[in-house]
Amino acid sequence: MSDPRARDTWTVFKIRGEFVEGFETLRPVWPAVSIFGSARTKPGHPYYKDAVRIAAALSMAGFSIITGGGPGVMEAANRGARKGRGRSIGLSIALPKEQQPNRFADVKLEFDYFFARKVMFVKYASGFVALPGGFGTLDEMFEALTLKQTGKIHDFPVVLFGKAFWGDLVKWIKQRLLAEKLISRRDLDLFVVTDDVEEVVRVIERHHLDRIRQRGADAPGRETP
Repeated sequence: MSDPRARDTWTVFKIRGEFVEGFETLRPVWPAVSIFGSARTKPGHPYYKDAVRIAAALSMAGFSIITGGGPGVMEAANRGARKGRGRSIGLSIALPKEQQPNRFADVKLEFDYFFARKVMFVKYASGFVALPGGFGTLDEMFEALTLKQTGKIHDFPVVLFGKAFWGDLVKWIKQRLLAEKLISRRDLDLFVVTDDVEEVVRVIERHHLDRIRQRGADAPGRETP
């Protein structure tokens, strides 16, 4: 396709298609929790085991589990989701270095555009759980906090699992961002840090029930960025 305008128009249709397919596929899986973490975490690693336990507990509580669909923590979370009543969803991304979707996701979507995929992580989620991970995990976590801070989406829990891993980052946020007045003290309440699987479920379940009381059980989803 040599005409730049035609290419741009085709890109718009591709983007629209990803949003339409995502909304239609994920609407029935609400309520859900999006779980993030490193694709490099191997089975048997403590972080992998944590992801299985967290996803299983949330799934048993009735939440579907949404991940990035790849290996590592994502695979572990999809694996854990199958232990409960929730659906196991993988939203993979087409990358130059091929990354195969994991086999534990029952509902699979592949995206070309990171921003469309990010909307799907938020749209039907009743909470985020971030386990240890790299740039991708940090990107998702900070974007969720920014959307909450700016009021672009309704409030929902962001849980950082693993005090030893996240502790230094939280300390830096307090010593640099807060101390230099780059954030407000109330912004520290935008996230919860824990090592307790039961607390993860309790925080997300309590918020979900509050949302149902406020909006009604027939109103899934939220404003999206």
